[in-house]
Amino acid sequence: MRLLAEYQIDPAGKTAVVLGRSILVGKPVALMLLEANATVIIAHSRTPNLAAVTRSADILVPAVGRPGLVTAAMVKPGAVVVDVGINRVDTPEGGSRLVGDVDFESVAAIASHITPVPGGVGPMTVAMLLHNTVWSYGQRHP
Repeated sequence: MRLLAEYQIDPAGKTAVVLGRSILVGKPVALMLLEANATVIIAHSRTPNLAAVTRSADILVPAVGRPGLVTAAMVKPGAVVVDVGINRVDTPEGGSRLVGDVDFESVAAIASHITPVPGGVGPMTVAMLLHNTVWSYGQRHP
């Protein structure tokens, strides 16, 4: 939500599709978007005709844990894509690298905004944890 606010993206009146139903990411993000007056759809990897559902999103938040699941064909042109998925995949050289749930290169060409993996939601999560810790301390020790 803080990333959306930073880029002045107001969820109010927009259709938001949260792709994932976990208790750690999917459900909390859906509730926060709902609180911000978005129309929220929660989908998951077993949703029938998933591409049609994701193409309806003005704001798409994939958080499934399947590398490259979301392709350009699944994204509405101009959509905001906040990739929360984090997956470690093997490289041909025998190492590994982190990727998101979104095929970044293809989706970046049509999205108005997109978060990278790594370097997007992960560092923001750490920053917000520190922010909330300092805020909480301030509430108890004015």
